[in-house]
Amino acid sequence: MQNLGKETETLEFKKTTGEIKEGMVSISSILNKHKVGTLYFGVKPNGDATGQDVSESSLRDVSRAVYESIRPQIYPVITEEILDDRHVIKVEFEGSEVPYSAYGRYYLRTADEDREVSPAELKKFFVANEYKEKWEKTKSEVLKKDVDKSAVKKFCEKAIAAGRLSDGKYTAAAILDKFGLTSGDYLTNAGNVLFGKKNPVTLKAAIFATDEKLTFIDMQMFEDNIINLLDIGEQYILKNIHWAGEITDFDRDDIPEIPVAVIREALANSFAHSIYNGSTYHEICIYPSKVTIYSPGTYASSHKPEEYIKKNLQSSIRNEKIAKLLFLSKSIEQFGSGFKRINSLCKDAKIKFSYETDESGFTFIVHRKKVTTPVQTADAVTVNVTENVTLNKMEKLVYQLLSINPGFTRDELADKTSKTVRTVQRTLNSLRDKGYIERIGSDKTGSWKILK
Repeated sequence: MQNLGKETETLEFKKTTGEIKEGMVSISSILNKHKVGTLYFGVKPNGDATGQDVSESSLRDVSRAVYESIRPQIYPVITEEILDDRHVIKVEFEGSEVPYSAYGRYYLRTADEDREVSPAELKKFFVANEYKEKWEKTKSEVLKKDVDKSAVKKFCEKAIAAGRLSDGKYTAAAILDKFGLTSGDYLTNAGNVLFGKKNPVTLKAAIFATDEKLTFIDMQMFEDNIINLLDIGEQYILKNIHWAGEITDFDRDDIPEIPVAVIREALANSFAHSIYNGSTYHEICIYPSKVTIYSPGTYASSHKPEEYIKKNLQSSIRNEKIAKLLFLSKSIEQFGSGFKRINSLCKDAKIKFSYETDESGFTFIVHRKKVTTPVQTADAVTVNVTENVTLNKMEKLVYQLLSINPGFTRDELADKTSKTVRTVQRTLNSLRDKGYIERIGSDKTGSWKILK
């Protein structure tokens, strides 16, 4: 018995024409995703050609089903084939007038499955797909000579160390040519965001005093290429989250509250799956209860993150060249396994994560554990006010800010809390009267000391 292999995103098997309706759904689904495909009747899902009765009547039934169910109209080639003495019907089809419907409904092909989608979902898919096909390969306005050679060197060192790039000495020009990142004398868009030295990508990073995006303790705007921003973003998070000391075999290990591998994977996937021709920025936001990483552009996959955790699914890659180079440098461990890996690492660290997606972008969220005692950060000591102290909301906020920087002036505190200087002064007086802070030095040049 001849076997035709596995079903794919462009190849579908049906046991008999008794499944003709399902076959039409598969045709529309494949057309919407790839605009070309093949359907066999008389072949089992595992690829075994079991055959079926083939006559002029059965061939006409298939032709009529296509004519009556698929819109816009297509004109497939329908033939009888004999595979090891077994008769099957082969339907070859193509069409570029997407979207196609079957029986008035719309479908998209994912792996070997046909998934019904709404017109709005379909529109998102086509917009993203058009971007995927054109943007990376399009010539940028940046010349090849404006490549960041140090970033290329950093990439090569990481890729060679990971065993994903053969050992050797590579010039920047050789790497650009090897991975198709140039167009004539110019970098492609992918080459520019990966290695350009004219600050092609912007990453905003901020620390907020509360879980509302209002009062910030620190805010930075980093402009660089992806290779450098990966390290910048990772270090920013690690410097501003809690660390705990762990004694093992008489040695002290400092452990971050969020595993480094989680941070690295989330950042790399943010850059790999982003849409770069929009107007929004990548963002890192550090709140008392969570750390968020925002990637501009609609979510790239038809599968939800939890599906990637439960199943072994093919990755939906929006920027193939960017993703490939991040994989080679081991910023991405393996295609399609990012959420599965993050889930495992977060479980081990006993922390939770979630996500939010909307029209403008995808936000990955790591939920921080509540800390009620003084905790060491990467380069400072932060005091978190407990819930049962006798402080109001404004007092807690100012106390938190002063615990991070005792040198904040009244004007700076007013700016960060969006309150008046008079309100801030009243709050400082109250904190001092309650014994939480003490003024050291003069009003102009002194600072505050945290007492509790």
